[in-house]
Amino acid sequence: MNTDKIVPVNREHLLLMQVLCWLAPGIVITRKGVMALITVAQMVPQRLWWLILIAVAVAVCFSLMFNNFIKRYTNRILTFPERKKSLFAFFDLRGYVLIFFMMGLGVSLKYIPGMPVEFFAGFYPGLGIALSIAGLRYLCSWCKEMLNKNKQNNDNNETQN
Repeated sequence: MNTDKIVPVNREHLLLMQVLCWLAPGIVITRKGVMALITVAQMVPQRLWWLILIAVAVAVCFSLMFNNFIKRYTNRILTFPERKKSLFAFFDLRGYVLIFFMMGLGVSLKYIPGMPVEFFAGFYPGLGIALSIAGLRYLCSWCKEMLNKNKQNNDNNETQN
C-alpha cells in the first residue's frame, strides 16, 4: 500500500510536524516540572538547588540523546525523492515505536504509587527542556530549508530573466 496518498504534504511541512511533536510536549512537561519544583521549594526549600542541578543534568543527557534523532530524521525528511509525502512520514516505524514507548513510560510514571514529587521536580524540567530544544532545532532546520528554497527560486528567476 502506498501511504504517500494519505494526507500528502511537502517535505517542509514534515519538518514543521517534527517541531510540533517535540516542542509541544516539551512545553507541557517543562510546565509540570516547574510546578513540581515550586511545590518542593515550598515544602523543603533546601532541596531546590539539588533538583535544579539534576534537571540540568537530565536536560544535557537527553539533549545529547535527541541529537541523533534530530540529525537522522531531518536528513531522512530532506532526502525524500518525492516532493510530497504522507503527513505521517516524519517518523519511520522504529521512530514511532520509540516515541510511543517513551510516551507510555512517561504516562505510567504518574501512576506508580509512592513516586515522590522530588522525582518529577528534578526529571520533568530537564526532559521538557531537552524536548523543547529538539523542537527548536527542528524549527531551525525548517527555517534553513525555507531560506534555501527561496534562494533557489530567486536563482531560477534570475536565470530565466
